[in-house]
Amino acid sequence: MSEEETTTLDRPTADRATVATPPATAQPTWLGPVLIVGIVLAALNLRPAITSLGALFEETRTGLGMSGTVAGLITSVPALCFAVFGVTAPRLSRRFGPVAVVCAGMAAVTAGLLIRPFANGAAGFLAASALSLAGIALTNVLLPVIVKRYFPDRVGTMTGLYSMALAAGTSLAAAATVPLTGALGGSWRTGLLMWAALAVLAVLLWLPLARAARRADRAAAAAAAGSGASAAVRTDAGPRVARSRTAWALACYFGLQATGAYVTMGWLPQIFRDAGVSASTAGVLLAVTMVMGVPLAFVIPGLAGRMRNQGAIAVTLGVFGLTGYLGLYFAPAAGAWAWALLLGVSNCAFPLVITMIGLRAKSPAGVAKLSAFAQSTGYLISIPGPLVIGTLYQHGGGWDLPLALMAGLLVPQIALGVLAGRDRTIEDECGVRD
Repeated sequence: MSEEETTTLDRPTADRATVATPPATAQPTWLGPVLIVGIVLAALNLRPAITSLGALFEETRTGLGMSGTVAGLITSVPALCFAVFGVTAPRLSRRFGPVAVVCAGMAAVTAGLLIRPFANGAAGFLAASALSLAGIALTNVLLPVIVKRYFPDRVGTMTGLYSMALAAGTSLAAAATVPLTGALGGSWRTGLLMWAALAVLAVLLWLPLARAARRADRAAAAAAAGSGASAAVRTDAGPRVARSRTAWALACYFGLQATGAYVTMGWLPQIFRDAGVSASTAGVLLAVTMVMGVPLAFVIPGLAGRMRNQGAIAVTLGVFGLTGYLGLYFAPAAGAWAWALLLGVSNCAFPLVITMIGLRAKSPAGVAKLSAFAQSTGYLISIPGPLVIGTLYQHGGGWDLPLALMAGLLVPQIALGVLAGRDRTIEDECGVRD
């Protein structure tokens, strides 16, 4: 498809979004390019707080004297925080603007990462982690909104860019935390603290972005004072997404893909080790699965943004995952590298669903509400998954039943992806006029 055709497909979305978007003339010329850098830097910070802890979890648990119950609670906190705090993002965005809220989110991430290595007990560590996770939750929801607002004709490309950065940050923290901790003296506290430096860089960049965006919004509102556009900027709260079948399809699709991702990250090495693969090779296989997301996280959103219907991509990713789980069921060790690659491709349902969130609403306000609804509901759906898989593994004596369940969940995931990928918007389904 040519660039002209792509622009033609994207233009109606951009035109519909202008009602709730401040005029471009009110923005400083440097805001767009610097905002791209800011988006990438924010995305890099969305997972190191989680994956760096995963890499040092045993040392952290021992150092703080955590019980098994508390340790289990900490592993469940990320999804819970994403669901609870993500709901507040649209209201905060309407009040302060999405750029300012992302800046505050990055500040919360930084504060939590700076505080938790100095915690002397599990309660303080959990509270500091929750602070970082709250900031991540707000940013999770509002990055699609910022893309829709400032880059309405490049939703797929920009979503791909920050999805790739998110995947890179995830993989980097998982792979580099242990060796860097060893190089810095071996303390788990130092190993967790060092990721605060990356978050500080994000805050330093987002502070001037927040000030510039705030001034631009005020200038746009003043220029359009008394007009219908001004009222739209101030009062557009978006559609009631719970009435939309597409919103529910996106939320459930998000929840099932998140379940698969958490199960893969939490249990894949154990599956390989139980099949006779060495511990070191099992770790490398997990790294391969995660690294697959870096290039594909850029390619898939760009491709999805050029298509009116993204259902075919959802089906393709689901088939890759189904093949991977069936391979683990029948020949886990013999085809280990192939299954790791296939599951890595399947886990790229995350950048796909984030792209669809940006495409299934007409305005930034609609994207904000849809993003909050889909991600919060989806993360709630995903919470029981890893716990259920662990219980089945413990009481079933092997991986046959858990793997059969994961393969079975991909069937509704594929169906939901087809429904969510249809060329329609939540505003149309809810009867909201442009």
